Amino acid sequence: MGRGWKRAKSAPRQSLTRQLFFKALKQNLKVKSFVGASRNALLIQIWTARIAMLLLKWLHHLSQAKWSFSNLASMLRLNLFTYRDLRRWLENPFGTPPLVPLSEQLSLELS
Repeated sequence: MGRGWKRAKSAPRQSLTRQLFFKALKQNLKVKSFVGASRNALLIQIWTARIAMLLLKWLHHLSQAKWSFSNLASMLRLNLFTYRDLRRWLENPFGTPPLVPLSEQLSLELS
């Protein structure tokens, strides 16, 4: 009787934890649906989302701007493909991005 009762007692808590995770996943990472139906495909996508959420929470902790978690996720999504140092961006997120230095192609002298 002991094990079954403990398992039944912890089931609502686990269910609530799962619901909160998927709610945060849909709100912050804009995941509409999962790709693939196999167990392995779903597990890979869930673990990838968990890692992304963990990284976002760490960046939220480091951020100087007192944004909400969803605002940080949105601002990071907007600035994802700009060339800037992430630590400096977290310190001053509204500063202008630095100019990317022009890469000069070297010429090959064949003489």
